[in-house]
Amino acid sequence: MEFDASFEELHRAAYRVAYKVLGDRAEAQDIAQEALARCLVRWKTVSDYAPAWVSRVAANLAIDVVRRDRRSAVAPDELTLLDPDSAQRLDLQRALLSLPRRQRDVVVLRYLLDLSERSVADALGVSTGSIKTHASRGLAALRLSLGQARGA
Repeated sequence: MEFDASFEELHRAAYRVAYKVLGDRAEAQDIAQEALARCLVRWKTVSDYAPAWVSRVAANLAIDVVRRDRRSAVAPDELTLLDPDSAQRLDLQRALLSLPRRQRDVVVLRYLLDLSERSVADALGVSTGSIKTHASRGLAALRLSLGQARGA
């Protein structure tokens, strides 16, 4: 399949994962565009698993934005009062940042983007068993981290 024919699907995938991580439409749009530009440059090597690849790149770019923007003008307690959804997204961002890179990649691709285990395995170049292991460990760490973040 050609890049042009895949563009819409790839853009939706990149935008969706970036928005889920960041919660900002403009930032998610910028990240989706950057991910697609990188995909176009590498199209011959990534075309067989492009949706997963683009999603992974978008997730990594979004997490990089979160790292750069850790400083917030609004304290987390104030954020909870202003917008509970933003507070939950902030908790998720922090929890994702605390995961090892492979676990984070698996969790983002498998659960935020809803890709199959096989698609995630193909995108990351590992076995489905490895995906299951990383997903299990990543979800357990997220549950623990998010439970602590919410005071559970």
